[in-house]
Amino acid sequence: MALSFSLPPRFEPGTIESKWYDAWMAQDVFRAERDIKKKPYTIMMPPPNVTGVLHLGHALQDTLMDALTRVKRMQGFNALWLPGTDHAGIATQAVVEKKIFAEEKLTREDMGREKFLERVWQWKEEHGNTILNQLRGLGAGCDWSRTRFTLDEGLSRAVREAFVRMYDKGLIYRGARIVNWDCTLRTAVSDDEIEMIPEKGMLAFIKYPIKDQPGKFIEVATTRPETMFGDTAVAVHPGDERYSELIGQSVLLPLIHREIPVIADDTVDPKFGTGAVKVTPGHDPADFARGQKANLPTLIVLNQDGTLNELAGFEYNGLDRFKARKKVLADLESQGLLVRVEEHEHNVPQSDRSKTIIEPLVSEQWFVKMREIVGPALEAYQNEELKFYPERWGRIYETWLRNVEDWCISRQLWWGHRIPVYYDEDNTPAASVDPITVHPKTGKKIVRQDDDVLDTWFSSALWPFSTLGWPDQTADLDYYYPTDVLVTDRGIIYLWVARMVIQGYLLTGKKPFGDVFIHATVLDEYGKRMSKSVGNGIDPLDMIRMYGVDSFRFSLADLTTESQDCRLTIERKKDPNGGRYGEVTGVRQFENSRNFINKVWNACRFSLGSVTDFEETLASLSKTDQKKVKSFDIEAIEDRWILSQLTDTVVSVTDSIERYRFHEATQALYHFIWDDLCDWYLEVIKPRFYDNKGGAASKAMAQAALIRSLDTTLRLLHPFCPFVTEEIWASLRPAIALLDKKQASAECLAIAPWPKADKAFMDAEAKQRFAELCDIVRSIRNIRAEHNVEPKRQVPAIVSYPDTERAGKLDDWQKAIITALCKLSELKAGAKLDKVPGAGSAVVGAIEVSIPLADAIDPEMEKKRLVARVEKLKEQTHKLKMKLENQSYIERAPKELVEESREMLRKNVEELGRLERNVEELMRSPAK
Repeated sequence: MALSFSLPPRFEPGTIESKWYDAWMAQDVFRAERDIKKKPYTIMMPPPNVTGVLHLGHALQDTLMDALTRVKRMQGFNALWLPGTDHAGIATQAVVEKKIFAEEKLTREDMGREKFLERVWQWKEEHGNTILNQLRGLGAGCDWSRTRFTLDEGLSRAVREAFVRMYDKGLIYRGARIVNWDCTLRTAVSDDEIEMIPEKGMLAFIKYPIKDQPGKFIEVATTRPETMFGDTAVAVHPGDERYSELIGQSVLLPLIHREIPVIADDTVDPKFGTGAVKVTPGHDPADFARGQKANLPTLIVLNQDGTLNELAGFEYNGLDRFKARKKVLADLESQGLLVRVEEHEHNVPQSDRSKTIIEPLVSEQWFVKMREIVGPALEAYQNEELKFYPERWGRIYETWLRNVEDWCISRQLWWGHRIPVYYDEDNTPAASVDPITVHPKTGKKIVRQDDDVLDTWFSSALWPFSTLGWPDQTADLDYYYPTDVLVTDRGIIYLWVARMVIQGYLLTGKKPFGDVFIHATVLDEYGKRMSKSVGNGIDPLDMIRMYGVDSFRFSLADLTTESQDCRLTIERKKDPNGGRYGEVTGVRQFENSRNFINKVWNACRFSLGSVTDFEETLASLSKTDQKKVKSFDIEAIEDRWILSQLTDTVVSVTDSIERYRFHEATQALYHFIWDDLCDWYLEVIKPRFYDNKGGAASKAMAQAALIRSLDTTLRLLHPFCPFVTEEIWASLRPAIALLDKKQASAECLAIAPWPKADKAFMDAEAKQRFAELCDIVRSIRNIRAEHNVEPKRQVPAIVSYPDTERAGKLDDWQKAIITALCKLSELKAGAKLDKVPGAGSAVVGAIEVSIPLADAIDPEMEKKRLVARVEKLKEQTHKLKMKLENQSYIERAPKELVEESREMLRKNVEELGRLERNVEELMRSPAK
């Protein structure tokens, strides 16, 4: 009975994805239920913001997490990939506030806290799952039944429990410290919620009069003259001899004439500006630290909206900070105290949400005493309980923990986890998991709850265990925690990774995960990090529409190397506005992967057509031969070789994924499928399929080896390209069942067993012999190409071995393969054969391969062609050498262009040598 296959001639992305995703969901493929017979494997999705839509960073990390989960599921683990979203306090509140004001001209204050939060919840229900739905389109195999949201009641209870436990231990306190302040949103923000923007600012040089020394001044350089009203000292480096006599003396603060001291501080850079800096503890992180060391007072001269307050004096009170800067400079100039203003390029912090300049500001906030709780997190890394991949990120994690500062966990927002602290009539605080009406210690009536909410990172730090039911000791927590690996971006090692480890040990006594994989950052074609503000981002959904999900996913995994960054090669339309970032028309890496997926499809479709009669061929054999085929008792060198190569690929792919070397895994698959399977094996076995070379037993064995190769390859490729592999495997499954019913027992590829390396297929002799055969074929093809021999013209070839023993290993079947693949009229092979004068030749190890050229080409015409090419190459090579000897070019040209020129020179020199040898051979060629 003939097997029937139904793969269309062309693979059309977008036609099969929903079919297979629905099938996986219907079969509960992704659902994880506790099973004591299975070892758990757990990954927690870094929860994207509910305001978010899929960007390239999400697509990259979720593709990798999906691949890891799929592999472990196929290996028999109880694999849980738990999804969810983060309430994203500032981002979400900003979006909803903007929407309400645009539509109704109302502020949150107009609405009141309760009504405003109702509207935020409404928005969240309508829009909050957009990114999760997009992840389904990417093929994400999460257990969607376990989807969590950081403001779910269970997670909210975990947050309150964590806060109260830490508060009761004295680890959380309220105090005044320097924070990042968003003057538009009027809240403290985390480091992750700001970006450093390069700015052409100014550096003002100002005279501070020295007390009791008329006409004498110390010149101070500053980028922030508007904060000078909060100065409480001038600082110089203790080793700066220019100012040694002034240390300990006093100066008068310009404009308001307040007396402040000159202090010594070794953090001052003598080379910056004049070497003397104003110390403003209330408005600069470095100055805050200097002020604490010198016991200086802290003066706050800015209001929460970024205007100056009464400490700045009547003329400046209520003035916007940037308008105040201009006025201060003008007033200083009018009083003869402004020396000069220079242009100064520096980075300024900008709020990611409000897009306004962040103000460093001392503010009353809630803080965590970090240095008291980082010990276990540090020890875990040092003892290798926690491992980073690549390892260099672990050293960064360690450095941060050793220098950690107290963590500001309060935000002046309404959307988020409200701080569970309650105050009585005397303003005495008490922390409680549940609302209280009476203070537990004073017995007095509770009159209010703290207005602030917690930093989003506080709840996110509990994510690995709060999602499994903590603080209750649930069965899920016991089974799935600690989790196995965290896949994330390097930008949140401090903000999230370290804090999860700290909180994990503090609250559960266990690490939250064993491995941390920090994936590379994808850059644009100019080496710039992609961002919305720059306009150089790529929409993953556009790429999926252009190239298909499988191609997109394979590219992302292939880009994941050990390097810190990876650069896309992007083609764009010309920007009509004259910018460099026009509409994306193509991405080379995605295009290459699409070609690869098409290659897989075409190879499998051809192969399926070649095994339609496998059942009939098998049935025609004796029982002994049938047994040989099914047990792979093989003789043909190409069958032994392909199964040996396949075994190597299983080992390589599995090992690479285990070590998070995704690029190595994709490359191993790429080269096996494209080079070994398609370019060689399928070509070599065609005569056994169509010309009946070797008989039915030989044909059945080739079909069996091909089926095994396809089955194993599809399993290995599935984690990266789940849809196309599932579609092909469904067609291949009946053929697999003829060889091994157990291997075909799974309902779909997503739950089929992961391949294991079969040591019986490891065949060093077959690899060596077939590799030699391939080298001979390549050499003959190269000689033909180099000497412009017509592709269809049959020519003779000579293969000369150094000794009789090696020559004898090239059997008649291998000779037939070489003859067919190289279009030879005759193949003479033996030991120490004489070379025909003027033949094109090549050396393969100790073997010499040659083709007599006299009858194959017109030597004179070919000589002219080669000489012309040699002259042209010499000219190009000379120009390249001159360019690369020009030091100015080396220094000014982009590095990529210089490297490209060097590589072109190397190739030119190599080709010149080859062409000159070919001309020599033609010179020796006998005349016709």
